[in-house]
Amino acid sequence: MSGLVDGPVRVTVPATSANLGPGFDSLGLALSLRDELVGEVTESGLDVQVRGVGADDVPRDESHLVVKAMRAAFAAMGVDPPGLRLACDNAIPHGRGLGSSAAAIVGGAGLARALVVDGESRLDDDTMFRLAAGIEGHPDNVAPALLGGFVISGKEGSNFFALPSTVDQRISVVVFVPPDPVSTELARGLLPDQVPHADAAADAGRTALLVAALARRPEHLFLATRDFLHQDFRRTAMPESLALVDRLRADGIAATVSGAGPTVLAFTTGRHAATDLAERCPPSWGSSHLGIDRLGLQVG
Repeated sequence: MSGLVDGPVRVTVPATSANLGPGFDSLGLALSLRDELVGEVTESGLDVQVRGVGADDVPRDESHLVVKAMRAAFAAMGVDPPGLRLACDNAIPHGRGLGSSAAAIVGGAGLARALVVDGESRLDDDTMFRLAAGIEGHPDNVAPALLGGFVISGKEGSNFFALPSTVDQRISVVVFVPPDPVSTELARGLLPDQVPHADAAADAGRTALLVAALARRPEHLFLATRDFLHQDFRRTAMPESLALVDRLRADGIAATVSGAGPTVLAFTTGRHAATDLAERCPPSWGSSHLGIDRLGLQVG
């Protein structure tokens, strides 16, 4: 098949946490938990296999989000493969605010690019970021999923932008994952159309402080992660998550809702502190100590 890679290709893509408290729809952080995708061009048809997290809940046809992203990326490169075989090994929880949909989109687009002989020249990172953000609808998760690390992103007019920023090597996180998901649509539907000017100004100040705290002043993470715009409005959809955030913050821990929730993320700067944090995990929840993923999308 001319112009297409002969044989399977493997990509991995990290989980991400968006918002990080005040940085609503603009800040995202890649975490050391990865989905793995293996794809191959075939003579005809579509064969989708899924293992791991969410394997019983996702479709095996063209509506699978990875397949949709692959099709969009192939179209952007002007390629139409005759058939596809896809195997997904999922580690990122679905519907928990850890960027599973962004990982699927970035992973699918990256897999399609890797299956085209000159894919990187046809679809560079900037173009792929815009394509992925367009599919997702917002860039805060797809940017770190693609680029790794901590990324500031947004939209100006019809154009998405992303700017990586540094993360202090001492920083890691503990995530507390509840057993039941909350849909992003539900969480977003609880947000008001307007907020007080004072709250918007306070959130802007904390967002700026958070960029500095992550870069080199982690002692300021507690103050920097205070949110005024979205978390409390979502309390009815995830009361146990916000109650955990309240308890952790009452003890001086820089805790936030991860993305649209319901996962709770707490920043830490040491393994001993992370072990102590994990012991705060509610019954029936899961907890993991994760590093900051600095690589983003990886091929091979």
